[in-house]
Amino acid sequence: MKLLFIVMDGLGDRPIPELGGQTPLEYAKTPNMDKLASLGMNGLLHVIAPGVTPGSDTAHLALFGVDPYEYYTGRGPFEAAGIGLVVKEGDIAFRTNFATINTEGLIEDRRAGRIKEGTDQLAKLFEGMTIDGIEILLEAGTEHRAALILRGPGLSDQISENDPHVEGKEPLDFKPLDDTPEAEKTARVLTTFVMKARTMLGNAELNKKREEEGLFPANYLLIRGAGKVPKLPNFEEEYCLETACVAGGGLYKGVGRMLGMHIIEDPRMSGGTTTDLVAKFDIAQDALKNYDFVFTHVKGTDNYSHDGKFKEKVEFIERVDKEVSRFLPENYEGDLVVMITGDHSSPCSFKDHSADPVPVLIYSPDCRRDKVEKFGERYAVEGCLGHIIGKYLMGIALNEMRLVHKFGA
Repeated sequence: MKLLFIVMDGLGDRPIPELGGQTPLEYAKTPNMDKLASLGMNGLLHVIAPGVTPGSDTAHLALFGVDPYEYYTGRGPFEAAGIGLVVKEGDIAFRTNFATINTEGLIEDRRAGRIKEGTDQLAKLFEGMTIDGIEILLEAGTEHRAALILRGPGLSDQISENDPHVEGKEPLDFKPLDDTPEAEKTARVLTTFVMKARTMLGNAELNKKREEEGLFPANYLLIRGAGKVPKLPNFEEEYCLETACVAGGGLYKGVGRMLGMHIIEDPRMSGGTTTDLVAKFDIAQDALKNYDFVFTHVKGTDNYSHDGKFKEKVEFIERVDKEVSRFLPENYEGDLVVMITGDHSSPCSFKDHSADPVPVLIYSPDCRRDKVEKFGERYAVEGCLGHIIGKYLMGIALNEMRLVHKFGA
C-alpha cells in the first residue's frame, strides 16, 4: 500500500460574494477531488489547534506528526536546510535577504531588486569567515534569498532581527532577548558580521556593475527568523516508511530534509503560481514506484490568496484537480491511499493566514465512506473524520495503509 499526500498551501478560504458566497475551493470545478471525497472520508483539520493561526513551517511539522509546541524553535533552520546547508544540532540559523542600503544608511530595497543571478558569488566572499571563534556559513538561495548559520560555542537563538520589513528605514540593531551571556554574544557576532558584510558586498565587482547598470546592488544583509537547530524525529524511522518529498520551495524541502525524507530536486517545481504542475505530478507519480509515502507540496493557492486573487485561485485549484485524475482508483494501478488537505487557510479577503480549519479528505480502497459528495469547506464538516488536530493526521493515514502505530501494549 502506497500513500500520496498532497498539501495545497493556503487552500482554505472564506465565502466570497463574487463567487456566490462560496469559497474558491467550493466554487471550483473539481470532479476528481470530489470523486475521491465521495469515495473516502472527510473532515476539518485544525492544523495546530482550534483558534491558532499556523505558519507554513509549524503547520508542516504538525502534518507530519511532529508537535510544533515541543520541537519548533524558529524558521531559520528549515530555510537553511532547504537550500542545502548541512545543519547541525545546536547551530543558530537565520533567514536572510540580500538587500540594498543607500549612502544615508536607509534600506532602499529589501530584495535588491529581486536579484536573479550572482548571489552565489557574493555568498562565497564569506567562505572561511570566523568572528570571536564562531564559524559563519552563508548560502545563497533563489533570487534575493539566503540562509545564515552561526556555528560554535556559547550562542543563543534569543536574538532580535535587523530587518525593519519596510523600505526607507534604517536597519534595526541586533538585541539579546534575554539576559544571558549567550544572547549578548550572538548579538555582538551578528553586529560585527553585518558591518563587515556591508563593506565586502559594497566592494564586490558584481554590485559595482549593477550600480553602473542602474540596478539595485545586493550590498546589505537583512537577517531574521533565528532558530536553534533542533533534533527532530526521523519520519522514516518513526513510521517505517520510505518517504519522498516533492516540493519546490526551500522551506518545505527543509522540513522534509530535517525529518529525514528523500528530497527530489527538479527545477520545474519551483515556480509557485507558474509551477509546471504536469511535471510536478509526473514526478510524484514516478516517486510512488520507489517510495511508500510521497509528500507533494503545491504553492500557488497560497500565492494567489496573499494577492487577494480569488478568480486565479479558483483556476489554479482546477489545474491541480486535473492532475489528480491520474490517481483515481480506475486510473492508478495498485493500492493507493490519497490524502489531500492544506497546511492552513489563507482567505483572499485577509490576504494572510487565518486560524480557520482546512478541509481534508482521505481515500483508501476499503476505507469507511461518509455521505460527503464534494471536496470543500462546508461539505467537510459533515464528514466522518469530524474535527481533528493536525498532529494526529499521520496516525489516521497509517491506519488506512494498514500499518500499526500502537500506543502502549
